[in-house]
Amino acid sequence: MKGAARAFRGQTGNFGRFLVRLLFVSTFLLPSPLLADNFVTPPISFSRVDWRAAVEQLRSEISARPDAAGSLTFWRGRRHRPFDQRRTPALMQLNAITAPIFPAANQSPVPVLLPFDLPGYLADRLAGAPASLPLPRYLAGFRSIDLFEAGPSGYSAVVTAMAGGNSDLPARVFARPVEVHFTGSLLSYGINDPALGKGDAVKSLSSRYPDLRRIIREGFVRYAFTRYGVPYVASIQCLDSVARTNRLSCREASQVAEHFLKSLRIVGGRPARPRPAIASAAVERPTELSPDFTYRPPGELIANSSYRRNGGHPDRTVYAQIRFPIEQAPAYANSQSFMNWGDCYLKGRLPRPHDKGDAYRCRLNDKKLVFDESAPENYSYPWQDNFCETRDFQAGQCPGGFGHQGQDIRPATCTLRNNEADRCVPDRYAAVAVRDGVVIRAPKQQAMTLLVNTRTEHVRFRYMHMAPDKLDADGMVHGKRVSEGERVGVVSNYQGFQGGTTTHLHFDLQVFTRDGWIWVNPYSTLIASYERLLGARGREIAPDLSPPAITAVSETPPPQPASTEGVDDDEN
Repeated sequence: MKGAARAFRGQTGNFGRFLVRLLFVSTFLLPSPLLADNFVTPPISFSRVDWRAAVEQLRSEISARPDAAGSLTFWRGRRHRPFDQRRTPALMQLNAITAPIFPAANQSPVPVLLPFDLPGYLADRLAGAPASLPLPRYLAGFRSIDLFEAGPSGYSAVVTAMAGGNSDLPARVFARPVEVHFTGSLLSYGINDPALGKGDAVKSLSSRYPDLRRIIREGFVRYAFTRYGVPYVASIQCLDSVARTNRLSCREASQVAEHFLKSLRIVGGRPARPRPAIASAAVERPTELSPDFTYRPPGELIANSSYRRNGGHPDRTVYAQIRFPIEQAPAYANSQSFMNWGDCYLKGRLPRPHDKGDAYRCRLNDKKLVFDESAPENYSYPWQDNFCETRDFQAGQCPGGFGHQGQDIRPATCTLRNNEADRCVPDRYAAVAVRDGVVIRAPKQQAMTLLVNTRTEHVRFRYMHMAPDKLDADGMVHGKRVSEGERVGVVSNYQGFQGGTTTHLHFDLQVFTRDGWIWVNPYSTLIASYERLLGARGREIAPDLSPPAITAVSETPPPQPASTEGVDDDEN
């Protein structure tokens, strides 16, 4: 009996070890249906600001102007910690002096740098000059500061150079004002982007900014540098091509940006306690399943719709907890270019439709389509990612380096126009603010950006295809504050003109990195926000692993420009 018991224990022991091995394999090596559709938050790091160096720089700038030298009080004592304001009376005084020009500069936890002649401004004040002196007097040749927004994670500004150049800036072919977008941020997002960290040195500014990099990507020329331990980035929207009156070249933009950098001075900021890094974590989602909402996995695009067939980017990161950008459900995230009535992103249709009722397909794939914007497939689940869909816009996270940069979303229904049997009536559904934030948008622009700046995030959301005249009428311009859920426009079809695209909202998302504001895939963020709107969890459809059908047509994409993103007349 004892021998039999020992044999039984040995067998059960072996069986137990087998179960442990099986559990390990099933948990860590085999895909789990319970974990397969999990989303995560992004990792975030915080800079440690060298405020002592910032104050010394401020002292140096003020001392260089004897008639302004006595305007601020500098204290050399070291009894208080760096984030104690008693240690930096000069900063407290500075914030109070510049408050009428740069409201809330004292809310920035990083030194506020702007092209503002602070010593000259202080000297004028001490000399009794009237407060009504025009601001451009101090702006180093720039016309205006159209946006200044400071908050717990840093600050952003839009500084505009007048058209045609002036005594400080060289003449330009480009016939319109030039906007310089500038950000200093305490936090940076960790993202998977192979293009990050690259760029060219700028020899003419190397003594002032030793780590300065010039980067042309995503439709901007960017100048990224570190000062006082903080990343700062100046960016100007441009095309890497020949200068024209209606198109700013990156060469002309670079001249403006470099003059901007040469003119930077400290104008505010307040020390704050250091913050610990935030690790990536699982996203909390509803437990109850929706009976209707389904979606295809992140990164799974319509077959052969990606740039040069390089595929999508399976990003399962929820970059911010947001309110869904369309006021009401249902809504349908899917392709506009490669579904019914789509233009195939101008890559050609087969056969060329002679009659609007004809069926057709895009040259890039075999998906059958009809020339009808209201086709049921356009207004039904499942959702599908199109962040890396074929576009000529740079997108560093996409395998081919180019993509769509965002996600297109159709509203609940399509009511056909009486005089056009294949077009939807626009302007029937409200687009809303996804968070409390501040609008970045010059009048007449068709893209509207919402900036969010809190202690734990620094993100921007862009809305496109709403009519510019209606946005202007509603005051959706630089500095407009909106609340989460507030109506900011209507889902429309504006693309250079009313009716220039299908009725949909293009929505995209940027996070701050040491290369500046980088587009990241908003698809998972939108799924999570839609689930909160529904109060139920969507069902992820298993990826289609069958090889995509390749058309018999040999389609060789034309050479791509270095960057074409961001120009208001381009399709997104």
